Amino acid sequence: MDQLLDRLTTRQPDESPVAALTALLAQLRPDDAGDFVQATSNLRALTYLLGRNAEHRAGLRRALIDLMAQSRQVQLYTDTGLLSNETFAQVIKRRIGERLLPPARSSSHLADQFGLIFSGKKDYRWVASVETAVWQQLWQALAWQEETAAAANPTRLQLLEAVQVLTARISAIGLEPELVRVYPDIERFESPFLHLSAEALQFVESARAAMTDPALQAEDDRQMLVLLEQCEQLISRLRKVAGESGVSISLTYHLLRLEQHIERLRSVLRLLDPGLGPATDGTLFTLLAELVRAENRKYSVRDVFTGTTELLARQVTEHAGRHGEHYIAENRSEWKDMARAAMGAGLIVGFMALFKLLLAKLHLPLIWEALAFGLNYALGFMLIHVLHFTVATKQPAMTAARIAAVIHQGNGKPHMRELAELVAKVARTQLVAILGNVLVAIPVAWLIAVGWKAVTGAPVIDVAKAGHLLADQNPVGSLALLHAAIAGVYLFLAGLIAGYYDNKAIYRQIPQRLAALPWLNRLLGEKRTRRLAHYVEHNLGGLAGNFYFGMLLGITGTVGFLLGLPLDIRHITFSSAYLSYAAVSYDYQMPLQLILPAVGGVVLIGMTNLLVSFNLALWVALRSRKLRGHDALPLLPAVLKLAISKPRDFLIPPPQRHDP
Repeated sequence: MDQLLDRLTTRQPDESPVAALTALLAQLRPDDAGDFVQATSNLRALTYLLGRNAEHRAGLRRALIDLMAQSRQVQLYTDTGLLSNETFAQVIKRRIGERLLPPARSSSHLADQFGLIFSGKKDYRWVASVETAVWQQLWQALAWQEETAAAANPTRLQLLEAVQVLTARISAIGLEPELVRVYPDIERFESPFLHLSAEALQFVESARAAMTDPALQAEDDRQMLVLLEQCEQLISRLRKVAGESGVSISLTYHLLRLEQHIERLRSVLRLLDPGLGPATDGTLFTLLAELVRAENRKYSVRDVFTGTTELLARQVTEHAGRHGEHYIAENRSEWKDMARAAMGAGLIVGFMALFKLLLAKLHLPLIWEALAFGLNYALGFMLIHVLHFTVATKQPAMTAARIAAVIHQGNGKPHMRELAELVAKVARTQLVAILGNVLVAIPVAWLIAVGWKAVTGAPVIDVAKAGHLLADQNPVGSLALLHAAIAGVYLFLAGLIAGYYDNKAIYRQIPQRLAALPWLNRLLGEKRTRRLAHYVEHNLGGLAGNFYFGMLLGITGTVGFLLGLPLDIRHITFSSAYLSYAAVSYDYQMPLQLILPAVGGVVLIGMTNLLVSFNLALWVALRSRKLRGHDALPLLPAVLKLAISKPRDFLIPPPQRHDP
């Protein structure tokens, strides 16, 4: 490291400092980007060398000053790490293109030289892991007081220009038509977005004048900070309104850009504050870590997608979560209502299974068969929704968002007890719903099969088909569990689709637009049109989710056949109904080696349906709240403790005074 410092000391004035600084950083870079101990040790070694050698610290200071003076800095402060004014799709497209063919670097722009110096793809990991105190010790070792005050002027001028650019962008983003449409008050004359640019111009002109004439007093940034705080309050209100009126990727993208630019402007203002130096304030080093990460990840498509969609995912899962509240029985009355709703769904599934078997006997062309199967499922599930019945396997995707919301509130012991009680409520509601579906689907399917045989003289399906159905439910001798997992994925997707369409109905004001259609008012009358619009507002998501879920179930087998892949679906309610149809076809003379694995398969199919859909839905719900799987780990001992102390609560709600 001494040799590199000597190189900086003997550098010629016309020689670019980038190569020497890049070599120095290569020495500081740890062998493993995650090894913060080695990174800290390397920085402390540099601090020690600078502290004992005045020529070395003067050489490094001069290299940094020359780098800043010879390059344009504004782009680094106003662009690096901030979303641009491109659309979400354009950003994704540009990043893919730049990953394949990186743009040329300019020697006159600090942002490009910064990328050459921090060229390690994982430099952001060790830079961010080093404690602020270590960076401050290095800054103090450079002894900046040995330089004249004028040495900092080029950087201050560039930072002032960055203030103007950032405030102009904040004002422009804050008055985007989409934001104004969601929250019209944002463009009032008193809006802080309108005043921010004017205040910034006054602040910058005052600071420049003070640099030219030391006798003048520069204005402080207090008024700008007040306006920024008001802007953030408006953003909070806008998010609250958007949560009720729906969101879009575009709206979410604008809000994310706005928050990023406000945060960056705060950092730049702190760097300009003469009362806050890097030796005592860590803003410079926090910004450094942020800039290094942005430079290292500037071609990452994943970062843009994750950052932009987290908030959108939260709103979609929130809409699903609101439905999830209806899938959780709080008391015995609601528990009994859930049982009745599940039994109603079991009744309809018995007939849906019949139609599926009859459609299969028609041997339609593949595409038409897939469409017929899909419509059978889709229309059946939509009928179940319209009649306010419940399919048990759809509950996990809906209730996961509710559980994630409670996890997000905190991790104290009282909170964990509350969350464990919520899990118990979900478990007993899920259990009664499954029993309601299965215990009605089996006898209904049996009655249909017996009636069909009595009327036609032949069972619905022959013995060969019945044997095939039973074999397909064998968890060991077939791919039944894989197919059940595929159905679980579809159940999860159905929950997301329902949340998406609920959000879309509100955001696009579909109910209001329906109610205003002249031809629909003439056809149905004004009163019926309003009722239809009200129904769509509260049920579009449920209907859409059920429709897509049914179509996915129906076409999977055909898609698998066309692709030559073993794709199919298994759903617990339909699998249990098929047992009855098979039993009648066999005239109840089924061999044990066939029926026992099939019955066991039905149980395992149900468990797989539930576990896959719930885990996927919980994962998305946690991600949408910036949580991870380990945040849910403290829940496990709390649930186990409750299961040991009150096992009955997982089966049936405890009695209450008002329960019948």
